[in-house]
Amino acid sequence: MGQGKHAFTFMGTAAGCGVPAFFCDCPACNEARLDPRARRGDCGVMVRGERTVLIDTPPDLRHQLLREDVRSIDELLYTHAHFDHLGGLGELEYLVQLVRKAPLPTYGSAEALEGACTEFHYMTYCLDQHELAPFDQVELDGVRYTALPVTHAPGTYGYLIETADTRLFYASDTGKLPAETAERVRGVDIMALDATFWKRNWSPEAHHSVQECIEEGLGLDVGTLYLTHLAMHYDEPVTLAELETYLEQYEGRVKPAADGLTLAL
Repeated sequence: MGQGKHAFTFMGTAAGCGVPAFFCDCPACNEARLDPRARRGDCGVMVRGERTVLIDTPPDLRHQLLREDVRSIDELLYTHAHFDHLGGLGELEYLVQLVRKAPLPTYGSAEALEGACTEFHYMTYCLDQHELAPFDQVELDGVRYTALPVTHAPGTYGYLIETADTRLFYASDTGKLPAETAERVRGVDIMALDATFWKRNWSPEAHHSVQECIEEGLGLDVGTLYLTHLAMHYDEPVTLAELETYLEQYEGRVKPAADGLTLAL
Protein backbone atom coordinates (compact mmCIF):
# COMPACT_ATOMS: atom_id res chain seq x y z
CA MET A 1 0.00 0.00 0.00
CA GLY A 2 1.51 3.28 -1.08
CA GLN A 3 1.69 6.59 0.75
CA GLY A 4 -0.80 8.73 -1.14
CA LYS A 5 -1.51 12.43 -1.13
CA HIS A 6 -4.75 12.07 0.82
CA ALA A 7 -5.23 11.54 4.54
CA PHE A 8 -8.14 9.82 6.30
CA THR A 9 -8.80 11.06 9.85
CA PHE A 10 -11.11 9.63 12.48
CA MET A 11 -12.83 12.75 13.80
CA GLY A 12 -14.78 10.77 16.40
CA THR A 13 -15.00 7.06 17.19
CA ALA A 14 -17.74 6.61 19.81
CA ALA A 15 -21.29 5.39 19.71
CA GLY A 16 -24.00 7.81 20.81
CA CYS A 17 -23.30 9.71 24.06
CA GLY A 18 -19.51 9.43 23.71
CA VAL A 19 -16.87 8.25 26.15
CA PRO A 20 -17.03 9.35 28.88
CA ALA A 21 -20.77 9.86 28.99
CA PHE A 22 -21.58 12.66 31.40
CA PHE A 23 -24.06 10.46 33.27
CA CYS A 24 -21.91 7.33 33.55
CA ASP A 25 -19.47 6.21 36.24
CA CYS A 26 -18.54 2.83 34.73
CA PRO A 27 -14.85 1.80 34.60
CA ALA A 28 -14.57 2.75 30.91
CA CYS A 29 -15.95 6.25 31.45
CA ASN A 30 -13.86 6.82 34.55
CA GLU A 31 -10.77 5.65 32.65
CA ALA A 32 -11.55 8.23 29.95
CA ARG A 33 -11.93 10.99 32.53
CA LEU A 34 -8.36 10.31 33.63
CA ASP A 35 -6.73 9.33 30.32
CA PRO A 36 -7.26 11.57 27.25
CA ARG A 37 -6.28 8.64 25.01
CA ALA A 38 -9.48 6.84 26.02
CA ARG A 39 -11.86 9.72 25.25
CA ARG A 40 -14.14 9.45 22.24
CA GLY A 41 -16.51 11.84 20.51
CA ASP A 42 -19.36 10.78 18.24
CA CYS A 43 -18.47 9.18 14.93
CA GLY A 44 -17.34 11.03 11.84
CA VAL A 45 -14.34 11.04 9.52
CA MET A 46 -12.48 13.45 7.24
CA VAL A 47 -10.57 12.93 3.99
CA ARG A 48 -8.10 15.69 3.20
CA GLY A 49 -6.06 16.30 0.11
CA GLU A 50 -6.27 19.55 -1.81
CA ARG A 51 -9.88 19.65 -0.62
CA THR A 52 -11.57 18.64 2.63
CA VAL A 53 -14.40 16.12 2.67
CA LEU A 54 -16.39 15.27 5.80
CA ILE A 55 -18.39 12.10 6.30
CA ASP A 56 -21.11 12.97 8.85
CA THR A 57 -21.49 15.96 11.15
CA PRO A 58 -21.53 14.62 14.73
CA PRO A 59 -22.61 16.85 17.64
CA ASP A 60 -18.95 17.30 18.61
CA LEU A 61 -18.07 18.66 15.16
CA ARG A 62 -16.87 22.15 16.11
CA HIS A 63 -14.44 20.78 18.68
CA GLN A 64 -13.25 18.11 16.24
CA LEU A 65 -12.60 20.67 13.50
CA LEU A 66 -10.68 22.91 15.89
CA ARG A 67 -8.61 19.96 17.08
CA GLU A 68 -7.63 19.09 13.49
CA ASP A 69 -7.08 22.76 12.51
CA VAL A 70 -9.67 22.61 9.73
CA ARG A 71 -10.41 26.02 8.17
CA SER A 72 -12.58 25.01 5.23
CA ILE A 73 -14.89 22.20 4.14
CA ASP A 74 -15.53 21.47 0.48
CA GLU A 75 -17.93 18.52 0.41
CA LEU A 76 -20.10 16.60 2.85
CA LEU A 77 -21.32 13.00 2.76
CA TYR A 78 -23.79 11.35 5.12
CA THR A 79 -23.96 7.74 6.24
CA HIS A 80 -27.43 8.37 7.77
CA ALA A 81 -29.32 11.00 9.72
CA HIS A 82 -29.32 9.78 13.33
CA PHE A 83 -28.48 12.52 15.86
CA ASP A 84 -24.98 11.24 16.68
CA HIS A 85 -24.06 11.57 12.98
CA LEU A 86 -26.10 14.65 12.10
CA GLY A 87 -26.33 16.86 15.18
CA GLY A 88 -23.34 19.09 14.36
CA LEU A 89 -24.68 20.28 11.01
CA GLY A 90 -25.67 23.59 12.55
CA GLU A 91 -21.99 24.37 13.13
CA LEU A 92 -21.59 24.76 9.35
CA GLU A 93 -24.22 27.46 8.81
CA TYR A 94 -21.84 30.35 9.38
CA LEU A 95 -19.13 28.74 7.25
CA VAL A 96 -21.64 28.88 4.39
CA GLN A 97 -22.92 32.38 5.25
CA LEU A 98 -19.63 34.13 5.97
CA VAL A 99 -16.94 32.24 4.06
CA ARG A 100 -18.22 30.02 1.26
CA LYS A 101 -21.17 32.24 0.33
CA ALA A 102 -22.48 29.25 -1.64
CA PRO A 103 -24.25 26.04 -0.60
CA LEU A 104 -22.10 23.10 0.51
CA PRO A 105 -22.25 20.08 -1.85
CA THR A 106 -23.90 17.37 0.25
CA TYR A 107 -24.29 13.69 -0.70
CA GLY A 108 -26.32 10.88 0.83
CA SER A 109 -29.30 8.61 0.41
CA ALA A 110 -32.76 10.07 -0.07
CA GLU A 111 -33.52 9.13 3.54
CA ALA A 112 -30.37 10.77 4.90
CA LEU A 113 -30.92 14.01 2.99
CA GLU A 114 -34.57 14.12 4.01
CA GLY A 115 -33.59 13.56 7.64
CA ALA A 116 -31.03 16.36 7.53
CA CYS A 117 -33.49 18.76 5.95
CA THR A 118 -36.21 17.86 8.44
CA GLU A 119 -34.03 18.28 11.53
CA PHE A 120 -32.28 21.38 10.17
CA HIS A 121 -35.16 22.81 8.11
CA TYR A 122 -33.79 26.33 8.53
CA MET A 123 -30.50 25.33 6.86
CA THR A 124 -31.67 23.87 3.57
CA TYR A 125 -30.30 26.94 1.78
CA CYS A 126 -26.84 25.86 2.99
CA LEU A 127 -26.91 22.45 1.28
CA ASP A 128 -26.46 21.68 -2.41
CA GLN A 129 -28.05 18.22 -2.23
CA HIS A 130 -27.03 15.25 -4.35
CA GLU A 131 -28.95 12.02 -3.83
CA LEU A 132 -26.95 8.79 -4.03
CA ALA A 133 -28.73 5.55 -4.89
CA PRO A 134 -27.23 2.27 -3.63
CA PHE A 135 -23.88 1.56 -5.32
CA ASP A 136 -23.67 5.04 -6.85
CA GLN A 137 -20.19 6.52 -7.08
CA VAL A 138 -18.95 10.07 -6.81
CA GLU A 139 -15.39 11.33 -7.30
CA LEU A 140 -14.25 14.17 -5.05
CA ASP A 141 -10.71 15.55 -5.17
CA GLY A 142 -9.44 12.48 -7.00
CA VAL A 143 -10.96 10.05 -4.49
CA ARG A 144 -13.79 7.72 -5.46
CA TYR A 145 -16.61 7.14 -2.96
CA THR A 146 -19.07 4.28 -3.52
CA ALA A 147 -22.28 4.27 -1.45
CA LEU A 148 -22.76 0.71 -0.18
CA PRO A 149 -25.94 -0.31 1.67
CA VAL A 150 -25.48 -1.58 5.22
CA THR A 151 -27.84 -2.99 7.85
CA HIS A 152 -28.96 -0.11 10.03
CA ALA A 153 -31.66 2.55 9.55
CA PRO A 154 -33.27 2.74 6.09
CA GLY A 155 -30.94 4.44 3.63
CA THR A 156 -27.78 3.97 5.67
CA TYR A 157 -24.54 3.66 3.70
CA GLY A 158 -21.01 2.69 4.32
CA TYR A 159 -18.51 4.22 1.90
CA LEU A 160 -15.87 2.41 -0.11
CA ILE A 161 -13.14 5.04 -0.43
CA GLU A 162 -10.58 4.43 -3.19
CA THR A 163 -7.42 6.19 -4.28
CA ALA A 164 -4.70 4.99 -6.66
CA ASP A 165 -2.95 3.39 -3.67
CA THR A 166 -5.57 2.34 -1.16
CA ARG A 167 -9.03 0.81 -0.82
CA LEU A 168 -10.71 1.67 2.49
CA PHE A 169 -14.22 0.77 3.63
CA TYR A 170 -15.85 2.91 6.32
CA ALA A 171 -19.10 1.70 7.91
CA SER A 172 -19.63 3.23 11.32
CA ASP A 173 -23.15 1.85 11.86
CA THR A 174 -24.06 -1.60 10.63
CA GLY A 175 -24.88 -5.11 11.62
CA LYS A 176 -23.72 -7.98 9.44
CA LEU A 177 -23.02 -6.58 6.00
CA PRO A 178 -25.41 -7.37 3.14
CA ALA A 179 -23.96 -9.99 0.80
CA GLU A 180 -23.32 -7.66 -2.17
CA THR A 181 -21.68 -5.03 0.03
CA ALA A 182 -19.50 -7.67 1.66
CA GLU A 183 -18.28 -8.91 -1.70
CA ARG A 184 -17.56 -5.36 -2.90
CA VAL A 185 -15.25 -4.76 0.09
CA ARG A 186 -13.60 -8.16 0.32
CA GLY A 187 -9.83 -7.77 0.56
CA VAL A 188 -9.76 -4.01 1.15
CA ASP A 189 -6.54 -2.61 2.56
CA ILE A 190 -8.31 -0.94 5.49
CA MET A 191 -11.72 -1.45 7.02
CA ALA A 192 -13.20 0.76 9.76
CA LEU A 193 -16.26 -1.08 11.00
CA ASP A 194 -18.98 -0.77 13.64
CA ALA A 195 -17.90 -2.45 16.91
CA THR A 196 -20.47 -0.91 19.22
CA PHE A 197 -20.89 -3.60 21.85
CA TRP A 198 -18.51 -5.56 24.04
CA LYS A 199 -19.63 -9.20 24.02
CA ARG A 200 -23.46 -9.07 24.31
CA ASN A 201 -25.06 -7.29 21.34
CA TRP A 202 -28.42 -5.69 22.13
CA SER A 203 -29.07 -4.80 18.52
CA PRO A 204 -27.62 -7.33 16.04
CA GLU A 205 -29.87 -6.06 13.23
CA ALA A 206 -28.13 -2.65 13.41
CA HIS A 207 -24.72 -3.07 15.07
CA HIS A 208 -21.79 -5.39 15.71
CA SER A 209 -20.14 -6.42 18.92
CA VAL A 210 -16.36 -6.17 18.99
CA GLN A 211 -16.18 -9.92 18.54
CA GLU A 212 -18.65 -9.94 15.61
CA CYS A 213 -16.80 -7.08 13.94
CA ILE A 214 -13.53 -8.97 14.11
CA GLU A 215 -15.10 -12.17 12.84
CA GLU A 216 -16.67 -10.44 9.85
CA GLY A 217 -13.71 -8.19 9.03
CA LEU A 218 -11.09 -10.91 9.14
CA GLY A 219 -13.46 -13.24 7.30
CA LEU A 220 -13.42 -10.72 4.45
CA ASP A 221 -9.62 -10.82 4.39
CA VAL A 222 -9.10 -7.13 5.12
CA GLY A 223 -5.56 -5.88 5.57
CA THR A 224 -6.06 -3.87 8.79
CA LEU A 225 -9.33 -3.68 10.70
CA TYR A 226 -10.13 -0.63 12.84
CA LEU A 227 -12.88 -0.91 15.42
CA THR A 228 -15.06 2.21 15.52
CA HIS A 229 -18.42 3.36 16.91
CA LEU A 230 -17.19 1.94 20.21
CA ALA A 231 -19.59 2.35 23.12
CA MET A 232 -17.20 0.91 25.75
CA HIS A 233 -19.99 1.01 28.31
CA TYR A 234 -23.21 -0.46 26.92
CA ASP A 235 -24.11 -3.51 29.02
CA GLU A 236 -20.70 -4.84 30.14
CA PRO A 237 -18.11 -2.03 30.11
CA VAL A 238 -14.62 -2.55 28.73
CA THR A 239 -11.74 -0.17 29.32
CA LEU A 240 -9.36 0.77 26.54
CA ALA A 241 -6.58 -0.97 28.45
CA GLU A 242 -8.62 -4.19 28.53
CA LEU A 243 -9.57 -3.89 24.87
CA GLU A 244 -5.97 -3.36 23.79
CA THR A 245 -4.90 -6.42 25.77
CA TYR A 246 -7.67 -8.47 24.12
CA LEU A 247 -6.57 -7.34 20.65
CA GLU A 248 -2.94 -8.40 21.15
CA GLN A 249 -3.90 -11.88 19.90
CA TYR A 250 -4.39 -10.40 16.41
CA GLU A 251 -0.79 -9.17 16.19
CA GLY A 252 -1.56 -5.68 14.92
CA ARG A 253 -4.13 -6.64 12.32
CA VAL A 254 -7.05 -5.42 14.48
CA LYS A 255 -6.81 -2.03 16.18
CA PRO A 256 -9.11 0.30 18.09
CA ALA A 257 -9.73 3.50 16.16
CA ALA A 258 -8.97 6.70 18.08
CA ASP A 259 -10.15 10.27 17.76
CA GLY A 260 -7.60 12.14 15.66
CA LEU A 261 -5.95 9.00 14.26
CA THR A 262 -4.87 9.73 10.67
CA LEU A 263 -4.08 7.17 7.97
CA ALA A 264 -2.46 7.75 4.58
CA LEU A 265 -4.55 6.87 1.54
